[in-house]
Amino acid sequence: MSEEDDIILSELEDDDLVQQMFDDLYDGLREEIEEGVRILLDRGWAPYKVLTEALVGGMTIVGADFRDGILFVPEVLLAANAMKGGMAILKPLLAETGAPRIGKIVIGTVKGDIHDIGKNLVGMMMEGAGFEIVDIGINNPVESYLEALEREDADILGMSALLTTTMPYMKVVIDTLVEQGKRDDYIVMVGGAPLNEEFSKAIGADAYCRDAAVAVETAKEFMKRKHNRPNA
Repeated sequence: MSEEDDIILSELEDDDLVQQMFDDLYDGLREEIEEGVRILLDRGWAPYKVLTEALVGGMTIVGADFRDGILFVPEVLLAANAMKGGMAILKPLLAETGAPRIGKIVIGTVKGDIHDIGKNLVGMMMEGAGFEIVDIGINNPVESYLEALEREDADILGMSALLTTTMPYMKVVIDTLVEQGKRDDYIVMVGGAPLNEEFSKAIGADAYCRDAAVAVETAKEFMKRKHNRPNA
């Protein structure tokens, strides 16, 4: 570790500092990420530039290695926690500058299900990719989802279930959106260990995501399409 200790972040050129932040994010070093964010801001970087180039850039590497089985859930949670430290500094500044956001996601585990590790990981990875996340927690009845989607003017609904007995509740939520004529207002993504592609299609979801890395890629893809649509 002695080499690491010799690195003084404030003495690095911008490009080297960003590269070092990629490494620090990968290693889950929250304090170093917070320091790096402050240094870049002090050097006149716009908050949005710090977010996209340093934090999202770093989390993209983490996401790819997670997808490829090089990193595992504990490491990704550490990296996401380090990113959250940087985000805490940037959030108020981003709000002031009205920075563009990729999209807004309401995410929650369905009624009867209290599992949240997968959901939390997806939320953190999405935030790391530049999405705004509204996590409504566990055990959500249909009303909670609808209320949050409306209140937050969300683009995407993410539902998770870990039990075969709670999976069918996802269809209740989607059917209710259909009944209320709101189904086309939102992209609906579903995930969780017992789910699969067939189930996702059968209940009328837009996408099934087998893990957090796939969820991020899928959400980005949908938002790109949405923005390219006329009158979107």
